[in-house]
Amino acid sequence: MKNKLFMYLFLFAVLFIIYQYMNQKSIFESQDTKIENLEVKLQKENDSIESLSNQVMNLNYFTLQGNENAMTYLESLGFEAATVEATVSDAIYEYNFEKGNNPLVPFDGMNGDMKINKLKFLNHKWIQADFTDGKYWGEMILEYSFNEKKELVLTTIASFLYPN
Repeated sequence: MKNKLFMYLFLFAVLFIIYQYMNQKSIFESQDTKIENLEVKLQKENDSIESLSNQVMNLNYFTLQGNENAMTYLESLGFEAATVEATVSDAIYEYNFEKGNNPLVPFDGMNGDMKINKLKFLNHKWIQADFTDGKYWGEMILEYSFNEKKELVLTTIASFLYPN
């Protein structure tokens, strides 16, 4: 009787071990499949990030901060690119606080005073600007430079007003 009991216990233990093995194997395979899927997803996301980074680099090429030659030029004059950007932006936006139209905008406001809304520094010489009077709006190219006294000189090069 004792031998039969040990044989049944042994058989039960073997069956239990086989069950545990199969169960762990299916769990392992399931986790392995999940890991593979996540690796594929991660690679796809990394490719997207790399693509977006390349797009950002291409878009930043025509900016003051993204143009190494423009920054070198300003540094040769004794200026930092970030400081120049802040100084020029402040000077342009200060004209908006004057009574009447911004003097850099070559159009008179028909619905109010023409004011500059946004600026985009293209390089060490030019700025693209957006302006509006609240109803009518347009864009222009400004040239900026520093004279011998290191004073800022702003000149409107070209502009247009969108038809309403």
